[in-house]
Amino acid sequence: MASPIISGGNALLQPRVILKEHLHVAPSQIVGNFGCGGGGFFTLESARMVGESGQVYAVDIVKNALSSVDGKAKLQGLYNVKTIWSDLEIYGATDIPEASLDHGLLVNILFQSKKHDAIVREVTRFIKPGGKLLIIDWNNVQVPFGPPLEDRVKVDELRMKVPSFGYQEEKFFEAGQYHFGLIFIKL
Repeated sequence: MASPIISGGNALLQPRVILKEHLHVAPSQIVGNFGCGGGGFFTLESARMVGESGQVYAVDIVKNALSSVDGKAKLQGLYNVKTIWSDLEIYGATDIPEASLDHGLLVNILFQSKKHDAIVREVTRFIKPGGKLLIIDWNNVQVPFGPPLEDRVKVDELRMKVPSFGYQEEKFFEAGQYHFGLIFIKL
């Protein structure tokens, strides 16, 4: 049975389907969810998938979001989640071992900033060669909810910019009715 559709910042996304079928998160892996948000949907699902031998870093600039994720993880018996307060727009600000992640997640984050390059640069420090970067954000289609069109990230721009940080595009997919997904492999 598929995960229920969730609302809010991760509207209409199915974390388990995306992480399993598109990103192939597996036991013992190390995942970083950058801009995890208070719901922690992708963080908690990643933690279940990597299991006790894996690790998930939940990173956000909002301390209340981190407290929420930490509480939810503990309530669900997920002790492999470590919360980290950081500003992803500042290079070197995030305290995660470099080149340690199998997967880095940027889900519904880039539309919230004008500093896409800075965010991708910071996250790139942590992804090991052969590791994957997942970007999910809003499609550039007018709907009565979601961010304004001018704040939405353009897929073509990401396809041009992200490889300059040492990645190769692996896959594009529809992450939901209103979102796109891109997976890049770090070279």
